[in-house]
Amino acid sequence: MSEKPKADRATAMNPSALEDLAGIAHEPGGAPEGVVVLTHGAGGSRESPLLIALCDEWARRGWLAIRYNLPYRRRRPTGPPSGSSTADQSGIAEALEAARRLCAGPLIAGGHSYGGRLTSMLVAERPGMAEELTLFSYPLHPPGKPERLRTEHFGSIAVPTVFTHGSSDPFGSLEELRSAVALIPADTTIVEVSGARHDLGFSRGTKVIDVGTRAVDAALGFGPPH
Repeated sequence: MSEKPKADRATAMNPSALEDLAGIAHEPGGAPEGVVVLTHGAGGSRESPLLIALCDEWARRGWLAIRYNLPYRRRRPTGPPSGSSTADQSGIAEALEAARRLCAGPLIAGGHSYGGRLTSMLVAERPGMAEELTLFSYPLHPPGKPERLRTEHFGSIAVPTVFTHGSSDPFGSLEELRSAVALIPADTTIVEVSGARHDLGFSRGTKVIDVGTRAVDAALGFGPPH
């Protein structure tokens, strides 16, 4: 008899459905409430400690959680994206479509930095792709260049959106984020992580223990996605 999957452990679920997008599923102990699909930032991968912690937390809450690699990361194991945003955004759409086939419940999409930004751009253009967004360290602008805002699509985001952001993030201050979020016509919440930089504390072995808990609480705080 096979061992029943534990909620706090990544497990192989329908490998054929996840193989093409280099995805790993964290399964809940019972039937999932819905599915959460998360991807990484520039230079990262699905093995990001932040993504693992988030998917573990979502699985504990009864959701199927998937962390996956963007197309540029599938092509090469290291390095940042280079002119691949169109292909990466297509890869995000494929991941969300695959996740729909794995679970009949609502879908929450997002990711860290670059991956979260591209996911938000996709959902702004195609609102039916997700019922909610959860974005981590959204890169409002390049460090030191606040005039180069990456918010052109914010006015088209029509689903509830959670931003989890560090107070010392060089890609955008909390004050800048609050101003930008006001452009979004849907419900929004900002989870402020005191003292954290762009990695939210996960890259240096000093992770903020409650980031996952607070981010999931905020996402569920909008009520059942629909």
